[in-house]
Formats: sequence, structure tokens, C-alpha cells
Amino acid sequence: MFTGIIQAIGQIVHRTSTGKDARLYVQTNTLDIKTVQLGDSIAVNGVCLTAVTLPGDGFWADVSGETLAHTTLGELSQSSPVNLEKALTPQTHLGGHIVSGHVDGVGTIAQCYDDGRSIRLHIQAPNELAKYIAQKGSICVDGISLTVNTVQGAEFTLNIVPHTLNMTTLGKVKVGQRVNLEVDIIARYLERLLLGEEAAKVGDGISEDFLRQHGFYGR
Repeated sequence: MFTGIIQAIGQIVHRTSTGKDARLYVQTNTLDIKTVQLGDSIAVNGVCLTAVTLPGDGFWADVSGETLAHTTLGELSQSSPVNLEKALTPQTHLGGHIVSGHVDGVGTIAQCYDDGRSIRLHIQAPNELAKYIAQKGSICVDGISLTVNTVQGAEFTLNIVPHTLNMTTLGKVKVGQRVNLEVDIIARYLERLLLGEEAAKVGDGISEDFLRQHGFYGR
């Protein structure tokens, strides 16, 4: 588990393809990895990866075909900067929110413009994630814990303050760029609880029809 508070900006320095999956070498730069052991988890742009080799200035991680297909890691090239966070411990300050490192979908930066000393981002999320994104709720973008400002359909806005711009890759974000999204885990569990016995059935989760049937939606 993670908090979404980025600890360093690393860099992809090697990438090898092994058929349907890949192996990445991530240089960790200022991230202190002295206490990291083989098998420990490190979030790379919000994706939980396992350190399989620790040469000293970074780590190697295997990336499955599933992860390559459903996150932006498959699009990263050599020298790409990445947000890094070590897994939380009982002593970790929970400054962000609970983040699992399991990406729910990939969004696209639709707009990016100055807003005082901050920047304002508009991100278009996949339609199936819209129901989990709430105004003033939490969302993880490329591993960064952020607060949603507004929501319209599947598009939401974020205000990125100078500190976050300096300490993460969002300082160089561009319109059209794709980003990893992880919705608030509480929203995921709440959906399952509301489904009750219906959760055991195959389906797409909570729909308007489900809400009407259970008195949560106007008739």
C-alpha cells in the first residue's frame, strides 16, 4: 500500500522486452533505497512494482503484459521521468490517501493552463470510472494523491500547487499526455457493499436500474 505522496522523481534507464512482458531498470535518484530489500514494492507512476534486483542506484522490476496493456508503463521510453514512492510502513505519515498501486484506467490530459502560481488540469477519464470520481474526493494520478475540484461527466479538474509541480512529473505535463488513474479504494468497496448479494452475479456493478430498484434513484 502507498499514500500517493511522491518521494522522488526517478528515471527509466533500461528497458528490455521479454516477449509479452518487459523488464525495467529504474534509477531512483534521491530516493533512499538503503532499506529496500528484494521483493519489496515500489510505486512507479502509481503502478506497484516488485524490486527483483538492487544494483545500488536503482532497481530492476518485471512488468507483466497485463500491466503494460492497462497502464502507461508500456509507453515509457528510456530516460522517461517517473514518480516514485516506497510502500508505506506502520511509521509512515499518511499525508495523502490509501493507494493500492493497482491502476484502474488511463486518462488523458484534456486541458492545462496557469491558475495563479498553480496550474489547472482537466483530465478525461474512461467512462467506466466516472461513477467513482467525486468533487472534493481523492484520486491518484500517476501515483500522486490529489483532490478533485470539479467533475463533469467523465472529465474532472485538478489544481496543482507549486510544491507538487516541483516534486513530481506534473511540472512537465502536456495536453494529450496519458496518465495512470486509481480511484479512491473506499468508493470501490462502497459499490460492492451496496450491491449486497448482487455482487456475486456477473455484471457491470451499480447501474441506474439498480439504483431505481433499491430506492436510491428518482422514479
